[in-house]
Amino acid sequence: MSIATRPDPRSPVPHLADSHDLIRVHGARENNLKDVSIEIPKRRLTVFTGVSGSGKSSLVFNTIAAESQRLINETYSAFVQGFMPTLARPEVDVLDGLTTVITVDQQRMGADPRSTVGTATDANAMLRILFSRLGQPHIGPPSAYAFNVPSVRASGAITVERGAKKTVKATFNRTGGMCPRCEGRGAVSDIDLTQLYDDSKSLNEGALTIPGYTAGGWNHRLYSESGLVDPDKPISKYTKKERHDFLYHEATRMKIAGINMTYEGLIPRIQKSILSKDTEAMQPHIRAFVERAVTFATCPECEGTRLGEGARSSKIGQVSIADACAMEIRDLAEWIRTVEEPSVAPLLAALRQTLDSFVEIGLGYLSLDRPSGTLSGGEAQRVKMIRHLGSSLTDVTYVFDEPTSGLHPHDIQRMNSLLLRLRDKGNTVLVVEHKPEVIAIADHVVDLGPGAGTAGGTVCFEGTVEGLRSGGTITGRHLDDRAALKETVRTPTGTLRIRGATAHNLRDVDVDIPLGVLCVVTGVAGSGKSSLVHGSIPAGEGVVSVDQSAIRGSRRSNPATYTGLLDPIRKAFAKANGVKPALFSANSEGACPACNGAGVIYTDLAMMAGVATTCEDCEGKRFDASVLDHLLGGRDISEVLAMSVAEAEEFFGAGEARTPAAHRVLTRLADVGLGYLRLGQPLTTLSGGERQRLKLATHMAEKGGVYVLDEPTSGLHLADVEQLLGLLDRLVDSGKSVIVVEHHQAVMAHADWIIDLGPGAGHDGGRVVFEGTPADLVATRATLTGEHLAAYVAG
Repeated sequence: MSIATRPDPRSPVPHLADSHDLIRVHGARENNLKDVSIEIPKRRLTVFTGVSGSGKSSLVFNTIAAESQRLINETYSAFVQGFMPTLARPEVDVLDGLTTVITVDQQRMGADPRSTVGTATDANAMLRILFSRLGQPHIGPPSAYAFNVPSVRASGAITVERGAKKTVKATFNRTGGMCPRCEGRGAVSDIDLTQLYDDSKSLNEGALTIPGYTAGGWNHRLYSESGLVDPDKPISKYTKKERHDFLYHEATRMKIAGINMTYEGLIPRIQKSILSKDTEAMQPHIRAFVERAVTFATCPECEGTRLGEGARSSKIGQVSIADACAMEIRDLAEWIRTVEEPSVAPLLAALRQTLDSFVEIGLGYLSLDRPSGTLSGGEAQRVKMIRHLGSSLTDVTYVFDEPTSGLHPHDIQRMNSLLLRLRDKGNTVLVVEHKPEVIAIADHVVDLGPGAGTAGGTVCFEGTVEGLRSGGTITGRHLDDRAALKETVRTPTGTLRIRGATAHNLRDVDVDIPLGVLCVVTGVAGSGKSSLVHGSIPAGEGVVSVDQSAIRGSRRSNPATYTGLLDPIRKAFAKANGVKPALFSANSEGACPACNGAGVIYTDLAMMAGVATTCEDCEGKRFDASVLDHLLGGRDISEVLAMSVAEAEEFFGAGEARTPAAHRVLTRLADVGLGYLRLGQPLTTLSGGERQRLKLATHMAEKGGVYVLDEPTSGLHLADVEQLLGLLDRLVDSGKSVIVVEHHQAVMAHADWIIDLGPGAGHDGGRVVFEGTPADLVATRATLTGEHLAAYVAG
């Protein structure tokens, strides 16, 4: 074709390739979805709304994102696929027009002590290269500045055959930046020997105070009958050799009490048997022992920087890499702008862009050496976003799970502009969200419902935000809800005095928290709210602290086991059928013999990810077939565990199955907005907000006088916030003091007292900028929170 006859690229005739502008979903039945069919526009921002449990995550994450991931995995060679988990195809008839999906969720980052904000993004890698080029004195390549790389020196002989010459001597050196004392962790652990034994006693007098080392047991006999120490001599009288053999002896095979055993010193033995385990998974009495016996202190050699002496000595100007990582990121960004060196100009530009992204996303108050395990779910999600903001990829689908979680209204506007920026680069952005500020910027809205669990799973509305407002759905009706300021506020019954609080960025804060009222602690992200509340009001006598951290428990744990609800249910079944309660436990006598009561069979595939398949014998019901013959109120135990909280509340509230003890627990679960949860749903599938509300329901039975809640509105639909406010009111009216760390304006407006921290984040925060009633805050508009709350109340 000649140039003259080539068609004009601006021709109005659309190209066939441009016609694929929809993601089509037909017949989705994952979890509670009821044959859902929708069309989602590509290269647009689509928000999925609906009450908690209506099926938003099932549609977006378990159907669209899961199928995209499965199809991408199938493009790899069979060899590579062998190292990847085998993903099942979602329950859906047709999924058409999918693009590559990048999921940005709220899963907390790994709690590995060597993982930091800097290592989780590219910032640390770029800084290391910068210092290896410009740092004085020059100490080596980028690895010399890495606290995850140890220094290695080795020498040996490498045999190379070249004619008559056969041997070439070689030495091997690698310069790493890891501090040799703490191995890059920044902290060293020390064992308090006084917590292991009473040195005024002998072994036979019961000197050992470690759990499981009682006199007469094998752990005790290992030492008392070893022959290396005198079991009748007080430990304080041991010779130097006896003390070494007792505490530090290396592992040695020897005959003890006529049996071949491995003897090793007490300290290496408990380090292997107890201290190497995850404290969260320990039994309470062992965890208490570990907390008593092990002390963590800042490493004296590297002063917590994790870096060896060489890496700390190399500087650009007056700044070492340890100083740079300890700066707040916005200060670091300013410092990088002062570094000018043409030879590394592209690197400096990329580093500035990454650091500016942190500031822009509202995380400028973090430092690169902050352990990633200490970030909240919302902070972790935004750190993951930074990887994608500078990405050259376009025409991909980004999936976000409540990106405004943990954000002050002031920060939500920033998040909105970032979501729009991703869209404007030509990407499809799918957001699961409840906040009206985010719903307002959507190009397309999908509202699921009408209820939760079995009452949800259908599309109630699809279209524009204006259409949603007038559509008559629960979300549409509540979109413009505004909680009014209370005409009268409660009078405090006392005060909780906090004096000189200095945790993290707090600046010697003195504040009186009123008791007997609903008190809200607020402020922009990073202003010091959690540091003030959790650092100064320790959970203990009379204080019930309810946060969003993971709940301890295995994949066998569910709401019924966690809340203690299963005990009265098992007893009711046992009484009705004249058998023992243990039969109705899937972890005990009633377990299906094929899957041991797990409901699924886990196949370990060695180097590949394991695969879970539904047990064929019990069809996932977890119980032996004979157990299911025993009924209560016409239902067997597996049918009861498949009920939602709301169904079970009705079932155990009246009639043949009436069980007051179970009904009380179910009422509390319904009170906190978990009426849609299934009793047997694994705890591992719950969101952070659901976990917190489950803890709250459990703690409501306790006698605590002060309740400390951390963002209880997280994951709550607009319609459920009203129910939560009613619950908080009932707690206060029953004589409790409720302290809530919260950004939701409806909760602020409903409070009796507000403590506002700020004015900014990080070193710009940490001060009390307002304390008083919500009405006073709105009237003065003296702070960012005051301005946003005034605009909210005005509607």
